[in-house]
Formats: sequence, C-alpha cells, structure tokens
Amino acid sequence: MSAQPKPSSADDRLHQVFGAPVGDLYTAAARPDASPALSRALELRSFLALAEEQVARVRDCVHEAMAGHRDMGELSAEDLRMDVQWLEAALDARNGYRVALDDLLLTMPPPGPRARPVRTAQPTLATTLPPSVTAPAPQGAGAARARRL
Repeated sequence: MSAQPKPSSADDRLHQVFGAPVGDLYTAAARPDASPALSRALELRSFLALAEEQVARVRDCVHEAMAGHRDMGELSAEDLRMDVQWLEAALDARNGYRVALDDLLLTMPPPGPRARPVRTAQPTLATTLPPSVTAPAPQGAGAARARRL
C-alpha cells in the first residue's frame, strides 16, 4: 500500500461507518488489536481505488481521442474498441469491489468493544437415578446368544 491512499468513492461511507477519516483508519488498521472487518474493508477500499483510477484513465484517453481540436484522420475505431474493452473490465472490477465492500459493511459486527458472552446461572439436573430406584439388570443382559447348529 502506498503511504498516501488514493481517493475512492467509498471514503465517505467508511468514515461514516468507522467514525474516522480514511487516513486515520489506515493507522488504526496497522495496530495489532485492529478489527478484521476494518482490515478487510480497507483492503477492498484499496482495490476499489485502483479500479476507479483505471476507469478515470480510460475515460481521459477516450476524451483526448475525441477532443474537438483533434484531426479526424487520427481517429481509430480499433483503438476505441480496445478502450471499450478496457473500460468494461475496469467498470466490472469497480462494481465488484463496491458490492463486496457494501456487503462487508452490512454484515460486519458493529464497531467498538467486542461484547463478551453473558453467563447465566442455570439449574443442573441429575443425570443418574439414585441407587434405590435402579433395578438390577436381568441375567445375561448384553450377552450374546449361543448359535444353535
């Protein structure tokens, strides 16, 4: 990861969910007690930022190729077809990372101290009957019968 995170479209949502700006979240994620949800969210955010950067690069290439000041003789349908494929791949990646990040944020436990399970006192039941109630086992119980020939 770079020291300076690239912006992403999920930064405001992460700030809202975790209660801190993205830069502070990266600092918190580096601590040994960081939540796995925060680490995973920032990992997905980094991939999202990269995919969004690719989308912007393709967009800028297409805009430059289609600029009004350019000579129409420089236009290439083959180049534009390649840009369309690149754009589709970058948009698919961006959408996939957005969905994965949104799913994570919806299913993760709430931030803050982890709740400990509460122990409740439960009555215990006797699992054996007292000796006065039990009857002796019949003779031969559990013994295999001899086979007649």
